[in-house]
Amino acid sequence: MLSIRKLSNQITASSSVVCLLLAVSSSNVTQAFRCRPQACWCCSLVRHFGRSYLTCVDMQTVVLGLQNKFAHQPKSFTMTAGTILVQARDPAKLSMEIQNAIDEGRFSDTWKLYEQHMQMAGFPRKSVVHKLITSFAESLDVQWLEKAYGLVEQAFEEGKQTLVEKEPLIYLSFCLAKSGLPVPASTILRKLVELEEYPPVTAWSAILAYMSQTAPGAYLATELILEIGYLFQDDRVDPRKKSNAPLISMKPTTTAVNIALAGCLLFGTTRKAEQLLDMIPRVGVKADANLLITMAHIYERNGRREELKRLQRYIDEAHNLSDIQFRQFYNCLLSCHLKFGDLDSASSMILEMLRKAKEARNSLAVATLVYDAAASGKKSPPSLASGPSLSPRQFEILENNKLCQYEEFSKDRHFLKLETEAKRVLGTLLAKLRMQVELITTEHGILQPTEIIYVKLVKAFLEVGKTKELAEFLIKTEKEDSPVSNDNSVLAHVINSCISLGWLDQAHDLIDEMRLAGVRTGSSVYSSLLKAYCKVNRAGEVAALLRDARKAGIQLDSSCYEALMQSRVLQKDTQGALHLFKEMKEAKIPRTRHQGFEMLFKGCEEGGEAGLMAKLLQEIKEGQKIDSGVHDWNNVIHFFCKKRLMQDAEKALNKMRSLGHAPNAQTFHSMVTGYAAIGGKYVEVTELWGEMKSLASSTSMKFDQELLDSVLYTFVRGGFFFRANEVVDMMEKGNMFVDKYKYRTLFLKYHKTLYKGKTPKVQTEAQFKKREAGLAFKKWVGLC
Repeated sequence: MLSIRKLSNQITASSSVVCLLLAVSSSNVTQAFRCRPQACWCCSLVRHFGRSYLTCVDMQTVVLGLQNKFAHQPKSFTMTAGTILVQARDPAKLSMEIQNAIDEGRFSDTWKLYEQHMQMAGFPRKSVVHKLITSFAESLDVQWLEKAYGLVEQAFEEGKQTLVEKEPLIYLSFCLAKSGLPVPASTILRKLVELEEYPPVTAWSAILAYMSQTAPGAYLATELILEIGYLFQDDRVDPRKKSNAPLISMKPTTTAVNIALAGCLLFGTTRKAEQLLDMIPRVGVKADANLLITMAHIYERNGRREELKRLQRYIDEAHNLSDIQFRQFYNCLLSCHLKFGDLDSASSMILEMLRKAKEARNSLAVATLVYDAAASGKKSPPSLASGPSLSPRQFEILENNKLCQYEEFSKDRHFLKLETEAKRVLGTLLAKLRMQVELITTEHGILQPTEIIYVKLVKAFLEVGKTKELAEFLIKTEKEDSPVSNDNSVLAHVINSCISLGWLDQAHDLIDEMRLAGVRTGSSVYSSLLKAYCKVNRAGEVAALLRDARKAGIQLDSSCYEALMQSRVLQKDTQGALHLFKEMKEAKIPRTRHQGFEMLFKGCEEGGEAGLMAKLLQEIKEGQKIDSGVHDWNNVIHFFCKKRLMQDAEKALNKMRSLGHAPNAQTFHSMVTGYAAIGGKYVEVTELWGEMKSLASSTSMKFDQELLDSVLYTFVRGGFFFRANEVVDMMEKGNMFVDKYKYRTLFLKYHKTLYKGKTPKVQTEAQFKKREAGLAFKKWVGLC
């Protein structure tokens, strides 16, 4: 120690001494100073040198060259190539500068100062980290949000999670979700649950609400509720214990479940939504009106007609459902009837609607209610105050901006404003869902069918060749809802559509059914069909139809006579042509073309507003034929898989194939999830995977995210990493979202010690490939 002091006293100033800045990582030097106590004398030496001779107070680093061997001269020493990097800044001063930069909104400078602090002394103190995270989050700028999330992620990786508190993390997660970054938002929530820093449901439901506005976020929202709900299944948590109070506050509510289900419906992940429905009774979530309707939508999408029928009893008995919600439910039920090819039930529903609508129109009470509603709507509310006021939208924006400020956020200890925000966003999601209802409308609270349901039902009748049943249905609808004219009735539109598609026999059958039922048909229908028969030179049908038209007292137009005469001339029947000419002259039919059908068809071709006929033509030409048998068998297989009766499910699948019904994504999803539920059936899933790939290459079957995710989960759980990598490649090529956090957690749970040691010197080719596949998957999830 005396030699060190002696050496320091011998150092003198020299004008040739130059302070050099080298591109050396100062963090390494800092670490070296921490790990080597014997070198601490260098720090005191440089500090002494700096106090005496350095005049630049803002210099951050000073590089001093020290000779490897000291020359014992009285007042000098020689500098050599050896260099030591010394930090000249005080961490406390850096922390103050970071806070000042944050207060002044200089985020770029803030981040540079933070990086310097990390290189010199690691993380700043807790209050600085807290302020940095909340300020970056408050900006709602993606760049700074990602920086804040990166800081949090690094803190967790280095075991410094005590630097970040629950409330700032909830705030950061909310801002990330609000800015369209659902993956980091969900990761923070998952980390909080892992650390048992349980976020209240009033807070995380608002985060889920913003996450559910994107497809990946909606998928993650459902995963989060399933993970959180698992903690509460079957009364695992005793609410009587005070120690469980923080955990109980996290329990999913009806609002949170509705948000996740609405997101699934908007982005098409309805099988994942059905898993959430299965969890609801086990967690004890109470069903409200919105939940009943979202359940109906999910059952309709997945083809669960029996569940819809059971739900109908609750819908009919509910007293708090609005007209729009009734319309949504019966739209789902009607759509499900069509999926299963149950045309009798669908047509009966439509006729019942028409009957009730007719009764309502004739009801004096309803008319009085409508009049009173209209009269009260005209009354302006009394003015409470004068002066300018904010519109609802302006008020909403103002409140929203306040919510994004951490100061306002931190005052709301029970997150009641976030709960209100969650309900507001839920209302937006449900409004988007209501826009998808197209089969039924309401008029003064009375359900009525739209043109779209007529189109779909007519198409279904024609596809199965039930012309007689179609005519009977259309005739009954005409009696309940009388058209303005015979030429503008639903029947007329359907017949004209059949004619334009070349289905002349079906059109003729419909006309015959109408005539036998005593329903008068417009002249345009006969005229259109006669001209179509003439065009394809079907003389026998022309004669029969012309005879029926005369018996029915139908007066044909001049264009029809011209087509008939031209047809006779082509057949070299001159006398017949002259006879038709005389008949037209005696009837004094003006020589102007009847424009009804031609104008309608032209409007359809040009994309004009041609009404029901245009929609029917488009539906028949573009719509795919529904295989109702697939829905029936899918329900059978789903039932067996849900009950874990996999042998019966396998028999049902084989029977389905033998009857000529090709399994689809929903079929395989039920089978895979069924195998996963009983565990250990990895070989069976591998065989299904092979069949899926074969069907996808030879048929129109398409993989979707939910199916591939269920297959990937099973392969990772069983350690089949070669197949798992195949699924990952397919999902990434299809731009499908993959929840890496879930699979990283799954890998650590079941394969934590796998492939950690050195590579075995002796291994077969199969073992080598298996190891390589496992390491590749491990790298993909970020574990190596």
